[in-house]
Amino acid sequence: MSICIRAARTDDAEFLAAGNVAMAWESEHKQLEPATVTRGVRAVLDDDAKGRYFIAERGGQPVGQLMVTYEWSDWRNGNFWWIQSVYVLPEARRMGVFRSLYAHLEQLAKADATVCGIRLYVERENKRAQATYRHCGLEDAGYVVMEVDYSGAVQAARGNDHA
Repeated sequence: MSICIRAARTDDAEFLAAGNVAMAWESEHKQLEPATVTRGVRAVLDDDAKGRYFIAERGGQPVGQLMVTYEWSDWRNGNFWWIQSVYVLPEARRMGVFRSLYAHLEQLAKADATVCGIRLYVERENKRAQATYRHCGLEDAGYVVMEVDYSGAVQAARGNDHA
């Protein structure tokens, strides 16, 4: 069965929010507040300036998601598209869902003269995801991501000291 990629619609908000919550728990053992995530998803769906979601479907059913946000690079006079909120339902993994999402995004990026590249961040210990990303042509950019999170929306699991 083939995988179709489409832009997310407002009626996809619950699927996207559930995927974000599941992804945070599976990859980082971080517990997200579903209502906050749903509001965040809806904010993106209502405002393309914040980002864009894409849905992967098999047989007309959503099986994966990806969000892109934007970072202006003064060095390159262009936008990096940042891949975020990647999630593939467990039963659809290892079937080319991410590869299809990425190929779609890459095609859009290459057709847009304002895009200078694609980036993403991945947990250091998530070797399987890193292998998938490398297979798609992404490389380690040599940066460490650091943050201060003022939102209070992300709760680390007990014993997880890198939240």
